[in-house]
Amino acid sequence: MGFRKDFLWGGATAANQCEGGYNLDGRGLANVDVVPIGQDRFPIITGKMKAFDFDDEHFYPAKEAIDMYHHFKEDIALFAEMGFKTYRMSIAWSRIFPQGDEKEPNEAGLKFYEDVFKECRKYNIEPLVTITHFDCPMHLIKEYGAWRSRELVGFYENLCRVIFNRYKGLVKYWLTFNEINMILHAPFMGAGLYFEEGDNVEQVKYQAAHHELLASAIATKIAHEVDPENQVGCMLAAGNYYPYTPNPKDVWAGMQADRDNYFFIDVQSRGEYPAYALKELERQGIEIKMEEGDKELLKEHTVDFISFSYYSSRVMSTDPEVNDKTAGNIFASLKNPYLEASEWGWQIDPLGLRITMNALYDRYQKPLFIVENGLGAVDTPDENGYVEDDYRIEYLREHVAAMKDAVEQDGVDLLGYTTWGCIDLVSAGTGEMKKRYGFIYVDRDNDGNGTLKRSKKKSFDWYKQVIASNGENLD
Repeated sequence: MGFRKDFLWGGATAANQCEGGYNLDGRGLANVDVVPIGQDRFPIITGKMKAFDFDDEHFYPAKEAIDMYHHFKEDIALFAEMGFKTYRMSIAWSRIFPQGDEKEPNEAGLKFYEDVFKECRKYNIEPLVTITHFDCPMHLIKEYGAWRSRELVGFYENLCRVIFNRYKGLVKYWLTFNEINMILHAPFMGAGLYFEEGDNVEQVKYQAAHHELLASAIATKIAHEVDPENQVGCMLAAGNYYPYTPNPKDVWAGMQADRDNYFFIDVQSRGEYPAYALKELERQGIEIKMEEGDKELLKEHTVDFISFSYYSSRVMSTDPEVNDKTAGNIFASLKNPYLEASEWGWQIDPLGLRITMNALYDRYQKPLFIVENGLGAVDTPDENGYVEDDYRIEYLREHVAAMKDAVEQDGVDLLGYTTWGCIDLVSAGTGEMKKRYGFIYVDRDNDGNGTLKRSKKKSFDWYKQVIASNGENLD
């Protein structure tokens, strides 16, 4: 037995990395717009350097991205040609509520996403919609301090009520927050958090996370009330930690690092703060301010499925001499001597996907959905825009095979698989276009030059046959 008959094959994007049209049809400014490419990107996404508007010194790739705002029909037609059963995308909060705190939504923004969902439906593609993929309206950051303020829970609730009602019957798969654990590692990009001097940074991050967890529970509650067909998932940046040696101290360090990642998902899936997290917060002197009813809300409205991104596994050591680092999805990790790495230093570990799937399924006993997995690489197109990306095919082939093993041999319940950046888009980590993930090449470079012409890579036809065979033909 392979994948389920209704397995949801597809691809994934995020509004801020592909849409563009940052100032069109009433859209407001968001945190994700003002993050530039270059050396200041990391200090800004981590909340250490203030950037609340554009300046003349930087280039902001999200302003135009790949202009999917004007190309979505063409792009969805290409996804349909590959045979997509689902398309994971996100809503730009500031398209629907430009300031974030308005009472009434922006009709032009609502209509845009309605058109996108209808275009998907035309080809029998099931939209999988991330409500917040790092977006936070800039007005909410300036006026309320973003998610550090409990008031954002109400604004997010308003957003959810509007979209669940407006898109009832068009969308039934929803994710509340993309990679919710990124709030700890890239707090400005992940949740609009900027830190002033004197801030207790950890206290702010965990209190903001509590507000997001409440908002997620409320979203789940409303989604089920508006349409019992709705399925709501949480989403984490996953990848298990391996101990560097069999030294029990390394094993323990790996387990603790995994728990840091699981913490918020434990709350979203099990409905309460885990004991280990409460003890750790206590040790750090962090006090989560809770109001009456918070615990009940979290307990009663847990998610229906667990979604996650997987790019690589990670390694932990307690030996100070072991400090050879490699890059990763925002997180740096120790190098694993048994693995090869991508051009950006991300270690390639297909078996790690199977390990991660089993760890998540054992822990939560809820269906899983892999919503990001892929290889960022430099692609060299010929004069027609065609790319012989055998390296990408090999990467994806090995990961799909590992995913299949987890389903067939381990009994993991898997709903679907959406590769990251099914069409080339702006990298969240680096802001580069050069770091490409797609089956579809987009003619645009790091400086914003190019025709935006779309062309199929070799991997386009490969993925088409994978989908057509429901994962049986990986050659």
